[in-house]
Amino acid sequence: MTGPTLPPGPLAGRTLLMSGGSRGIGLAVGVAAGRLGANVALLAKTDTPDPRLPGTVHTAAAEITAAGGQALAVVGDVRDEADVQRAVDETVARFGGIDFCLNNASALAPIKTEELSVKRFDLMQQIQLRGTFLLTRAAIPHLRRSSHAHILSLSPPINLAPHWMGLHPAYTLAKYGMTLLTLGWAAELAEAGIGANALWPRTLIATAAVKNLLGGDTSMQRARAPEIMADAAVALLQRPPHECTGQTFIDEDVLRSEGVTDFSRYGGGPDVVLDLYVDP
Repeated sequence: MTGPTLPPGPLAGRTLLMSGGSRGIGLAVGVAAGRLGANVALLAKTDTPDPRLPGTVHTAAAEITAAGGQALAVVGDVRDEADVQRAVDETVARFGGIDFCLNNASALAPIKTEELSVKRFDLMQQIQLRGTFLLTRAAIPHLRRSSHAHILSLSPPINLAPHWMGLHPAYTLAKYGMTLLTLGWAAELAEAGIGANALWPRTLIATAAVKNLLGGDTSMQRARAPEIMADAAVALLQRPPHECTGQTFIDEDVLRSEGVTDFSRYGGGPDVVLDLYVDP
């Protein structure tokens, strides 16, 4: 699937460092960026095939290369400071710098409080919060040297409506934390001209996590393809960072602003679930 026609412009020859990316939305973003001529570095744990999950960091790098970009696969854990620093160092050594930091890695456990184990609670906070902090913190010195620097976190708008706050508080906390960090960086790094934004889907997205944890094949049939998030992400990364910063975006709204009116290319059934963390 190819996305809307966007000029290669600011992505061509620039470098995107991403957490995760072996599959799902992260892989789709990497492929879309590669198609526009970007270099893509992936920090992910999946080194060998897992029968429960498609793809590895190596197969993802191969797909990005096949799409027209250059790719670097770094096996590591975004929760580990040494692994994160190694990913940054290898990215800079290979590509000369970092222009975009994409916080994609996430653990999903949308479970009520009484049923949620402490282990799963800790995992979500460590990947979403600690991982986002570590990757971005390590990338900032290099982002400061870029003339077109963006931080983009795949996290939702902050909605304190009881409908969302009471649905799965621990998961919501982890995802909202990513957004709060990102909005904080938009303010903190404004003087450096670094844009920082959050991006979230309006609908369920057809990923392994949705299939395994959010309703199986039924949910997959109703969900949109990951490419809708990828197309929105690369559209945002092409915007001037000093003008596009401090915002929480919804994928569909971004693409509408780019002139996209037909979303059927991304699939999704007639009863597609709308407005995740937007308005119930």
